[in-house]
Amino acid sequence: MTPVLVADDHGFIRAGVEAVLRGSRFQIVAATASGEETIAAIATHDPAIVLLDLNMPGMNGVQTLEALRAKGDKRSVVLLTAGISDRQLLAVMRAGVEGIICKDGAEGELIDVLDKVQSGQKAIAPSYLQRALDLSLAPEATGPLEKLSPRERRIARLVARGMRNRDIGTELGIGEGTVKVYLHAMYQKLDIDNRTELALLAVSDPET
Repeated sequence: MTPVLVADDHGFIRAGVEAVLRGSRFQIVAATASGEETIAAIATHDPAIVLLDLNMPGMNGVQTLEALRAKGDKRSVVLLTAGISDRQLLAVMRAGVEGIICKDGAEGELIDVLDKVQSGQKAIAPSYLQRALDLSLAPEATGPLEKLSPRERRIARLVARGMRNRDIGTELGIGEGTVKVYLHAMYQKLDIDNRTELALLAVSDPET
């Protein structure tokens, strides 16, 4: 049996994947709902393949994949998505994703994709490959949060989720006062006046 970890914050998606894989040579050894949980579960369960949802709370699929690769982890990762932005597509291709599956119709191709990935092949649709090639050759567009550092963009995403400064500080392991300092600097960088404007920019940014 080939051990598989399923990372998706929607329980019905995890249940659907389990139903599709039941009776196959792929066995789910862990199921997680966030990037942080996924990183920890990989260390514990050592799956051969990680089936990773693109959009999860906290660390999303792109950030989780990048974190794995930054640690030197080369295990196979298959991205599960309902839609992927240009920036996200480029990021996962550069990070070495092995497969991409659209949630719409995934039940019909999941096992085939996992078979290909397990045998060392890429399982990425030609349309994604061509799109990534076109994007890599075109001038890179800048998003509204391009001026911000990675930590500042993380704070912007949390603001967009409606979190208060105290909760943001808890999430990031910093003080509430430090969050306020970050926000003030971010307002200046982006030439805005308040967190509502910041939330609107974060929602429209392709990375969020």
